[in-house]
Amino acid sequence: MTETDPNNPVAVALELERLRGSLEAGFARADGQLALLVQRSDQTDKQLADHEARLDTLERSRWPLASITALAATAGVAVALWEVLH
Repeated sequence: MTETDPNNPVAVALELERLRGSLEAGFARADGQLALLVQRSDQTDKQLADHEARLDTLERSRWPLASITALAATAGVAVALWEVLH
């Protein structure tokens, strides 16, 4: 019997050990890739949260501008009407 003989228990055990090693290497590679994806996802979540915070800050600081513009326009119209009527 030779090592390549399928009836040889030693050959079967060696082949199973090779397959086990290949599977372990494949799982380790897949695990590493998944860990990298999780890390990238966490970074993306942090960036998104940062952008949301910055956008909220911009929106909060911008709202008085529209109100001030509306008040100035209303005051301008009122002054113009007062001058026309008097």
